[in-house]
Amino acid sequence: MLVKAGRYGGTFAHKDIAFHFAMWLSPEFQIYLVNEFQRLKDEESSRLKLDWDLQRTLAKVNYHIHTDAIKENLIPHEITVQQAGLVYASEADLLNVALFGRTAKDWRDHHPDKKGNLRDHATLEQLVVLSNLESINALLIQQGLAQGERLIQLNQVAITQMKSLLASKAIKRLK
Repeated sequence: MLVKAGRYGGTFAHKDIAFHFAMWLSPEFQIYLVNEFQRLKDEESSRLKLDWDLQRTLAKVNYHIHTDAIKENLIPHEITVQQAGLVYASEADLLNVALFGRTAKDWRDHHPDKKGNLRDHATLEQLVVLSNLESINALLIQQGLAQGERLIQLNQVAITQMKSLLASKAIKRLK
């Protein structure tokens, strides 16, 4: 605490001491302060959730590029909707194996207690790489590469990009 006499004088205290004194003086102020703190914490939590949702949405947007390439190049018009679904699932698992080293079913079997899917529990770096892999796989599909060849190339890209992102200072600042 600091006390100054005279013109421009007054009593000055650290904000924590001032808050404590004001709460002792006024229970109404104490309730206001507690409510404001709770509001700020809720806002912070909401903002952090929004950042994660933004990254997950980015991956979903790029997924449309990927599914369009599958529809145009891998799915014949003569097959049923169920058969087409298997092709889409196979390509999604190709990306999962290239990046995470496992299929969605394998992840679910090892994590029965978790809600959502493998991608819902991915890190920021993994979601960025996944988004890139979707675009690259769409290009490789259009070039006519077989699934096995694409898996090898996508896995190499995933490893390279993950190393780069994990060493990136810019990504660390986002967290």
